[in-house]
Amino acid sequence: MEQNDEMINGMPRRERAVMYKRTNNCCQAVLLAYAPELGLPEERLLAMGACFGSGMGSMDETCGALCGAQMVQGLLKFDGRRLNPQASQLRAEFEQRCGATRCKDLKGVGTDRGPLCSCEDCVRHAVEILEETC
Repeated sequence: MEQNDEMINGMPRRERAVMYKRTNNCCQAVLLAYAPELGLPEERLLAMGACFGSGMGSMDETCGALCGAQMVQGLLKFDGRRLNPQASQLRAEFEQRCGATRCKDLKGVGTDRGPLCSCEDCVRHAVEILEETC
């Protein structure tokens, strides 16, 4: 376990995000794990992530956990300047840990190899990367 893994009520943030995944999509789970720091009502975070279930574009494009992580990154780090280098670093680290960035590829849809990374692990990795970089 990373030393900087935020503990709330005795539970690491990454595991709280996985708990949120049980009843929400991957993007919403990542956003909800950061609700205290973001200062936005849970209903607003749920709305922000509502269209990212099964990834952006309904499994055809970017994983919802990665989308949620980049939303959190922007909300926490934006200071009026572009965040392209930080966003690129987050995406590259996510791809290294999970094996891909597209939901379809992560789930192994249309391939014989099977899934590269479960939704729970995508959420877990997204939060771990945020913990390390934000």
